[in-house]
Amino acid sequence: MTSAPSTEPTSGLPSVPAGLGRVITAMITPFDDQHRVDLDGVQRLAAHLVDTGTETILVNGTTAESPVLRDEEAWQVLAAVQDAVGDTAGIMMGTGANDTHRTITATARAAEAGVDAALVVTPYYNRPGQRGILAHVEAVTDAVELPVVLYDIPSRTGQEIDVDTYPHLAAIPGVVGVKDAVGNLGKAGDVAAITAEHDFVVWSGADEINLPLLSVGAAGVISVSAHLAGPEIAAMIQAFPTDPARARALHLRCMPLHRALFVEPSPTPLKAALAARGLPAGPVRLPLVPATPTTVDAVLAALTTIEAAR
Repeated sequence: MTSAPSTEPTSGLPSVPAGLGRVITAMITPFDDQHRVDLDGVQRLAAHLVDTGTETILVNGTTAESPVLRDEEAWQVLAAVQDAVGDTAGIMMGTGANDTHRTITATARAAEAGVDAALVVTPYYNRPGQRGILAHVEAVTDAVELPVVLYDIPSRTGQEIDVDTYPHLAAIPGVVGVKDAVGNLGKAGDVAAITAEHDFVVWSGADEINLPLLSVGAAGVISVSAHLAGPEIAAMIQAFPTDPARARALHLRCMPLHRALFVEPSPTPLKAALAARGLPAGPVRLPLVPATPTTVDAVLAALTTIEAAR
């Protein structure tokens, strides 16, 4: 069942589904120095995110190092986040895989756990065509009653959702929007326009183009940088409809951070920056390796500029 559109009044921006928000943070998974999940750190970081502008926390996304979370770890993280934030924030769970059966199983478990939505990525590696993508999503939504946010990130999956496929996806009961990490502003505008009648939401999935995507119809962001620049990102979105100059200034202030966080594979630079600010992070798991000192210096320099302007 599709969530009803939110009634929260942010003039000039499309509505978002109830239980979600405009600032969604793709949360890292904190590890201890033995590379074990740090559940206390998970709770402290979740609380920090909510305190700094996050409306919904995405658990088990790519930024969470989902490919290397084992067995029950993702579900332990989910329970810890739920315990930490209660009803102060929405929770989205990454449940997508390149196996439809596995995606259904994970989405059903997430629904039973009480999450507000599932993030379902386009199947990777086997890279189905457009008919396969549509059949995959239909199978998930037929099996599980939970709002689904699609995740279109061809740089990781090797397959992009075509513009012509979006009206069919948006018409599926339960599909409420997409995390758009394609990087094509023209296409994003087309998607927002042709899906508008379905209450289908576009969230920016690439911080570098958060503001440009708002300008072509996005309603919010699913962000990595919000771990560190949550207040600025939230203020940028709030300002955009009535004070675009302020929105632009805030976005440009964050641009060096947005870029520095992806100089090396994410979330390597982010974890180093969080640790430098005394926030839970810990190491990354192989095959990722620690960020170089040069990368850490670049992230911290960008972050210092943002902090100085607060």
